[in-house]
Amino acid sequence: MTSTNTNPDLESPPATAAAQAAQVVDAPAADPRRWIAFIIMTVATFMDMLDGSIVNVALPAIQHGMGASFVQLQWITAGYVFAFALTLITGGRLGDIYGRRRMFQLGVLGFVVTSFLCGIAVNPEMLVISRLAQGLAAGLMVPQVMSIIHVTFPDKEKGVVFAVQGTIGGLAATIAPLVGGLLVAWNVFGWDWRTIFLVNVPIGLIGYTLGWKYINESKAPSRIRLDLIGVALATVSLTALLFPLTFGRELHWPAWGFVLMAASVLGFIGFVAYERAKQRRDGMPLVPLSLFKSRSFSAALALMLGMFSFTGMFMLALYLYLQEGLGFSPLRTGVTLLAFCIGAFITASASVVALVPKFGRAVLQVGAVVIAVGVAVLLFSVSPDITSWGLVPGLLLIGLGFGMTATPIALFALQEVPHQDAGAASGLINTKQQLGFAVGISVVTLAFFAPLASHGASNVESLTPQFRQELVAAGVADARADELAGAFSTCSVSSFAGTPETGAAACAAVQNDPQAKALAEKYSHEAAGSSFTDAFRTTLYVGFGFAALALLLASFLPRWLKQEEWGAPAEDAAGDAEEPAKA
Repeated sequence: MTSTNTNPDLESPPATAAAQAAQVVDAPAADPRRWIAFIIMTVATFMDMLDGSIVNVALPAIQHGMGASFVQLQWITAGYVFAFALTLITGGRLGDIYGRRRMFQLGVLGFVVTSFLCGIAVNPEMLVISRLAQGLAAGLMVPQVMSIIHVTFPDKEKGVVFAVQGTIGGLAATIAPLVGGLLVAWNVFGWDWRTIFLVNVPIGLIGYTLGWKYINESKAPSRIRLDLIGVALATVSLTALLFPLTFGRELHWPAWGFVLMAASVLGFIGFVAYERAKQRRDGMPLVPLSLFKSRSFSAALALMLGMFSFTGMFMLALYLYLQEGLGFSPLRTGVTLLAFCIGAFITASASVVALVPKFGRAVLQVGAVVIAVGVAVLLFSVSPDITSWGLVPGLLLIGLGFGMTATPIALFALQEVPHQDAGAASGLINTKQQLGFAVGISVVTLAFFAPLASHGASNVESLTPQFRQELVAAGVADARADELAGAFSTCSVSSFAGTPETGAAACAAVQNDPQAKALAEKYSHEAAGSSFTDAFRTTLYVGFGFAALALLLASFLPRWLKQEEWGAPAEDAAGDAEEPAKA
């Protein structure tokens, strides 16, 4: 915020008369329709969060309806996040250069088109490609929202704006599982899971139409050229890091994946070196590295990475536990998850509007503790026969803590960002969020899928003799019972290991025998309940580590937001918030 920025390293360069005129046009006082524009822009947040949550609920329907493999399901979910993360930094900077409204509108239009293509996909390959394109469109659309807020609203209104944005995002997250479950259960027009994508089309078209009328254009006050070499370096480095993290498990962690991740470190070092040289040469880098001299910005990005890594890990494991382990329908899953979403919905607004202005960073620290308490409650609650009501206390606490910790991060991150770098800063913030999701998804490999395979094999081994015994009791010959028991074991173990292709023949042998098929369903359900519960417990233990990390990272934030409008103690705000960040 240039009006409250006290860091000389973050000041904008002297503006020309034209640049000053542009700043006047961008000033909040000249934009009396800013609240209408803001409501329209939340379409981006709403569609992004709605789409992601709905897809998770509908994965079993997609798998059964289209015959998608586990690898393809991974691409459908994580591929969107992967493409989204790759585009965010460049998308934010394009808004600074060519106009934030123009890029927002282009992103919305792209999101509508790709959502339609997802909805009419004729095979898994088309759906994967459409999801990747949808992620690219979202990467152009989403960073403009935070940028436009930053340059449009005065400092004293930004707390309310971010609170409303968090509330609407919470609303999208709250209703998404329920809407997804309803759409899949109702099978609207016989379209089955396709409506989860097609629902974006009318929402996006309304936002696109109104956006041209109510959103004022803004861009950097001085002319900036796109740093193409920086774009290439950032994209290649992010790809080298995110691709192995996102898809390593499905590819069985090949050696080249670790080589790529190591190479990404060198790539980021080269990117930073080039951006420094670019800043000295013409002052037009893709990422203004002076942003990281701000303690608020650097600490907030680190906290965001940790928080959304936890979220990516926890939510994916939770969806799998509820639907695959407990056998919940998509609708019941959506209703159960309301506890988490309602908790986040409540504290998202309260933390920004009331709590952070009064208590500062302590709110985020308390939120991390509340998350840990919620994880502990879940740890002692989960079982193969737990009901939805049994999950409510833990999920509600985790949601309350998430709203307290995650929502205010943007306020701390943006408080020292000059307007001309709003797009770049917004792109970095959103990239950290998506990178966190990708890291969380990769952590699921060790925290959930690995123990699932281990516990699944153990549980199947203990149940196979009972399976055989019941076959013999039903009159099946000993030799045939041995054959079917072996097929049941191979089929079930391959399913828990995530390699169904290796047990396809065994599964077919069991399914083709009526007696074995009925018993297999019984014992598979029992094995799934125990195995998924054990795997989810392991994930919860890892969740404690993320909560502790969030508590630690929050302590590096300034104690108070610096704006006088917040009513923070002036002496503490000036003394603590302006400490220089350590390299």
